[in-house]
Amino acid sequence: MKNYNVGIIGATGMVGQRFALLLADHPWFKVTCLAASPRSAGKSYREAVGDRWAMTDAMPENLKDMMVYDAVADIDTIVSKVDFVFCAVDMKKDEIKAFEELYAKHECPVVSNNSAHRFTDDVPMVIPELNPEHLEVIEAQRKRLGTKRGFVAVKSNCSLQSYVPALHPLDKAFGVEKCLVCTYQAISGAGKTFERWPEMIDNVIPFIGGEEEKSEKEPLKIWGKVEDGKIKLADSPKFTAQCLRVPVSDGHMAAVFVTFKNKPTKEEILNVWKSFSGVPQELELPHAPKQFLNYFAEDNMPQTKLNRNLEGGMAVSVGRLREDSQYDYKFVCLSHNTLRGAAGGAVLLAELLAAKGYMD
Repeated sequence: MKNYNVGIIGATGMVGQRFALLLADHPWFKVTCLAASPRSAGKSYREAVGDRWAMTDAMPENLKDMMVYDAVADIDTIVSKVDFVFCAVDMKKDEIKAFEELYAKHECPVVSNNSAHRFTDDVPMVIPELNPEHLEVIEAQRKRLGTKRGFVAVKSNCSLQSYVPALHPLDKAFGVEKCLVCTYQAISGAGKTFERWPEMIDNVIPFIGGEEEKSEKEPLKIWGKVEDGKIKLADSPKFTAQCLRVPVSDGHMAAVFVTFKNKPTKEEILNVWKSFSGVPQELELPHAPKQFLNYFAEDNMPQTKLNRNLEGGMAVSVGRLREDSQYDYKFVCLSHNTLRGAAGGAVLLAELLAAKGYMD
């Protein structure tokens, strides 16, 4: 595989820090540029982050003294140093949309962790094992933007990464009719640690702004179809969601209740989960988990602290499958929200894009 020079835009934030760690020893991608807001520009990465380093692993040595650029003012310099960028900026949604398209129009592909472009109909929102065919829409996006190389591709909301992968093969096999999901989301999803958010200790907050709407709508884009250069949302299944912030550092858990068009047996569901894999596994992409969906038969599993780091935090854990009195079945799911759900999912998407030739 060809090697690529990459940039991290929004490098000083929590997701940017996670990108830095994931890319430190990547076999295909080399970080050659870091960028953030004007207040960080001109400083070394170590100086720009200061005491806000939130990862348990140390900052990569090769990045500590790398100078941080102004993500807007220094765009010409940045794009001259990279083949593509990862984006995890903290701006208003309209500003992010314009910002990411500006990089694309500079012929620099953007792999975004942000939500701004998730419902732009010619921007693919991809979980690589689930809907890699949506990358086909990039050709239409390039025509709209007037670019040859530049485009924007995004990953979905972090909480979806726990339960939608488990539902996806079941929908293909048996047809999902409706789904109720309750998510229990870690504080790192808000970019926080317990040191910086002490009011979350011994507390649960039953509201996360915009999260329930994303949880109900984004699966319909993932399960949509590319038609006439746009992604048309799926009409079903029907989702309803409730999202809670819980006192956990990392790891989003979901309680899922599902009704099928053709109700399977428990054994049929387990067999579908065990056998499911996708294009990342076929291509053996560097961050693809060998076993994507992992079922735990014990009544008290999966557990956030024990299982969030499964396969480098890129696998999904499932458990407690049983019949329900109101729906057909219920079960729980767990994924690492800043690995599979954020930076790791974006890196896997970039690996898929590179393997498919979109970065050339």
